[in-house]
Amino acid sequence: MDLRKLKTLIDLVAESGISELEITEGDGKVRIVKAYPGPTAPLAAMTVGAPLAAAPAPAPAAAAVPEVASGHQVKSPMVGTFYRSGQPGAGPYVSIGSQVKQGDTLCIIEAMKLMNEIEADATGTIRAILVENGSPVEFGQPLFVIE
Repeated sequence: MDLRKLKTLIDLVAESGISELEITEGDGKVRIVKAYPGPTAPLAAMTVGAPLAAAPAPAPAAAAVPEVASGHQVKSPMVGTFYRSGQPGAGPYVSIGSQVKQGDTLCIIEAMKLMNEIEADATGTIRAILVENGSPVEFGQPLFVIE
C-alpha cells in the first residue's frame, strides 16, 4: 500500500465518526485505531502484516473555538476539508466585508474526493470567516458569520 493511500485512510478515520479501520490489500494488512485525547495515548496505532514504507503522520490537534461575531452563522453540512476557493491559487469566493445573496457560493468542502460547494443561506455581509483554508471541518461547525 502506498503512502498516499495510507495518509488518506488515516485522514478519513480522523475526520469520521468511526474509531477503527482495518484494510487488507494483497498480503499486507493495515489497522488504524483512533485514540482519544489523553496524556500518553498515541494518535493512531497500526498493525502491519507486510512491511510499509512509512509510519502514519500524526493527526492535527483540535483548534480552540474562536469567539464568534454576532450574526447569522453558516454551518458546515458535512465533515470534510474547507477551501475558500475553487482551485489552488485562485482567489477566494468571499472575504470579510463581501456582500452575498442567498445561494451565492461561499466555499468548498471536500469530502471523500468530492468537491461540495457551500452556498449562503442568508443575504448580507460576511463579518467573519471562522475556518482556515485547508483545515478539516466537522458537521455543524460554524464557517462564516453573515450580518
